[in-house]
Amino acid sequence: MTAALDIAATAQPEWDRQGGAARAAILERAANLFEQNRGLLMALVVREAGRTVANALGEMREAVDFLRYYAMQARADFETPQPLPGVTGEDNSLSLRGRGVFACIAPWNFPLSIFTGQVAGALAVGNSALAKPAEQTPLIAAAAIRLLHQAGVPGEVLHFLPGDGARIGKIMLADSRLSGVAFTGSTETATIINRALAARDGAIPVLIAETGGMNAMIVDSTALPEQVAKDAVTSAFDSAGQRCSALRVLFLQEDVADRMLDQILGAMDELKIGDPFDLATDVGPVIDEEARTALLAHAERMTKEALLLKKLPLESALNAGVFFPPHAFAIESMSMLKREVFGPILHVVRFEQSRLDAVCDAINASGYGLTLALHSRIDDTAQFVRSRVRVGNLYVNRNQIGAVVGAQPFGGEGLSGTGPKAGGPHYLPRFAVERTLTVNSAAAGGNARLLTLDEG
Repeated sequence: MTAALDIAATAQPEWDRQGGAARAAILERAANLFEQNRGLLMALVVREAGRTVANALGEMREAVDFLRYYAMQARADFETPQPLPGVTGEDNSLSLRGRGVFACIAPWNFPLSIFTGQVAGALAVGNSALAKPAEQTPLIAAAAIRLLHQAGVPGEVLHFLPGDGARIGKIMLADSRLSGVAFTGSTETATIINRALAARDGAIPVLIAETGGMNAMIVDSTALPEQVAKDAVTSAFDSAGQRCSALRVLFLQEDVADRMLDQILGAMDELKIGDPFDLATDVGPVIDEEARTALLAHAERMTKEALLLKKLPLESALNAGVFFPPHAFAIESMSMLKREVFGPILHVVRFEQSRLDAVCDAINASGYGLTLALHSRIDDTAQFVRSRVRVGNLYVNRNQIGAVVGAQPFGGEGLSGTGPKAGGPHYLPRFAVERTLTVNSAAAGGNARLLTLDEG
């Protein structure tokens, strides 16, 4: 760990001096290599993370999108200084440069795309990167690192650090040579990282954290039942509910709740649970036994305190794996949930139309602010919810998962993260320092540009 920091810190200035265009070319070569090795990368995602083939394809596309999008930004914003206004006889400019060494700490639920996006962001700006994958998914991360090295990222600049997170973090986060951390994972772990960084001496480091969400979907009486059923089931149960953007609490307007529920519960019956390599599978396993145990404990609590609406059966052939079937519970209020439940469990709350403001307040009261979906055909309702709820990503009349790089920058607020949003225009500058240059051109004989002005 110490050796990696030594090498990364030494190599970073030269990597930064290469400029945005040179680094962009390397990231674009990496994107091509990812596409050429699509079969290998997808197979590793399915085998190691238990994601379905369709999910693995989505990861591939998103990883490539991150590489190309950040390459485009590096070429545009990190190659030449940006001219700034000033008085005659003075030239001003602003440059963006790498901060130093960044730790990129990725989750297991998107082991290729988020891992790649963090690393690509750090590298594009001119930083060295210490890439720490989740303990559950080191193989897919190792494959990505090999391709990045093959594309031209120097080994001294990009380091791969698999292993126990607590042990690595204790050494890495305390080192003053670490300039920042890009982290995706639980709110609890982000808080531990934040405190560790704050406790050390030296320069103040940057923390970019994307954490969990108590994500809701609001459905009013004007919504289309078939669309609601499709979007609710997809949002809640795709990836076995193991997305930070996944739907956790479904608010149904009382007037239409029974009709909506009939369709949603019926759509749940069509889900196929099974081997993620099987193209017919909709819901694969959860990540490990610890995750399954936590979901079983929550389902047991909900069975006692709420109303079980639906629990899908598991085939006996799946008993040897870490499968957890989709559940749906009716609960009295969102306040029954004290923290994010990371898996295929949907909680349903009924509300009166006149209480839409209270629904918005309940979502805000959770402290999380990642995704929210609204199904309504009334524009005023959409505007009301948008103005009232504090979330990073609001989706109207569609599902709330699968944000697209460059089109739907992803990230939350409050307990859901620090921002800026990954895959958006403000992400890379957070990895950078700003440097201004002011030159007194009059001292060198005046401002030559004045000679080109029209006399008229």
